[in-house]
Amino acid sequence: MWGRLSADWSEWLNGVTITPEGDATIIDAMVDQAALRGILCRMWDLNLTLVSVTRIEQEKGERQHE
Repeated sequence: MWGRLSADWSEWLNGVTITPEGDATIIDAMVDQAALRGILCRMWDLNLTLVSVTRIEQEKGERQHE
């Protein structure tokens, strides 16, 4: 079953951008691997179903998040 996560959860998930899309939720974050693991662990704690994780390359000139 798919579901939507409210944008109110953004701070609890380390300030990620949360966007409802259809019956699902897109979570967008520029994080390193350690921060991503923390976000995934919190999602696990909430018993959320993770459908996919996609790495998107930065565009030229875009500042890298540290």
